Amino acid sequence: MAAVPALAGLGSRPSAAQEVFPARTLTLVVPWTAGGSTDTLGRVLAQTMSMNLHQPIVVENRSGASGTVGHGFVARSKPDGYTFLLATNSTYAMAPHLMTLPYENRAAFTGLSLVARSAQALCVHPSMPVNTVAEFLAYVRARPGDVTFSSAGIGASSHLATELLMAKTRTQMLHVPYRGGAPSVQGLLAGEVKVSFVDLVTALPFRQDGRLKVLGVSTTARSDLARDVPTLAESGVAGFESSTDFAFLLPAGTPAPIVQKLSTSLRSALQDPETKARIIALGIEPVGSTAAELDAYWTRELDKWGEIIRVQHITLG
Repeated sequence: MAAVPALAGLGSRPSAAQEVFPARTLTLVVPWTAGGSTDTLGRVLAQTMSMNLHQPIVVENRSGASGTVGHGFVARSKPDGYTFLLATNSTYAMAPHLMTLPYENRAAFTGLSLVARSAQALCVHPSMPVNTVAEFLAYVRARPGDVTFSSAGIGASSHLATELLMAKTRTQMLHVPYRGGAPSVQGLLAGEVKVSFVDLVTALPFRQDGRLKVLGVSTTARSDLARDVPTLAESGVAGFESSTDFAFLLPAGTPAPIVQKLSTSLRSALQDPETKARIIALGIEPVGSTAAELDAYWTRELDKWGEIIRVQHITLG
């Protein structure tokens, strides 16, 4: 997107030391491959934010190692606001319990805002003789360790959502990790596995054509995308909550005025009707938060998933 020309009549050009932020192109790092939900969300937000910041925002994909490659790049970047990160909780809240990181998970970043949230759906292959969460749990309990479930990989949000479900319901299933979300869904569609947590927006077309059954959603409230699908909590799994949560992070030490400028730009983007509609169309719920709210949330997520990983004895080995 072309930069918007600077406004006239603002006096002489400031020196580099007095430069008004932002004075040049910004980079939004997405730590996942192009084309996925994180990448698409990042590009939607970058487009609107570039207009209200009057500077282009380039989206740069730096994928690998469960998102930690992109995180490491931003952690090492100059804390001047020109490089920031669209992170997911699978990296900033789950990965730290499973791998040695090339950066300090909290100390390396300044939190900007919790951006958005994507519901997951508990899906089963149509060959499963169940139509409700209660029937599903009864079926699994009668076959401890025999029912297979897929995920995008060990430690992925689809994996840990299922581990959370098993921990809360005291059930056992057999994990079959795949290399990414798309292969995981394909494994379920092919009947290679019987169960998986799938992003709701991905699951709904397969539900419509009868290739999957959607038993419940993972968030605390029903999704506007499928009001007839109950939450797992209201289906008897008390306190169940899991989702893919997106946050904006900056390198630690980014000056407060710059953090505030980016926060204002993000808040404006999330309130823009067209931008909001585009995000919702992705099956993602716009959220927005203060830096303090993100910090508190980050602590809760780290504690929650760390406990599940410990209790369920999950390792990458």
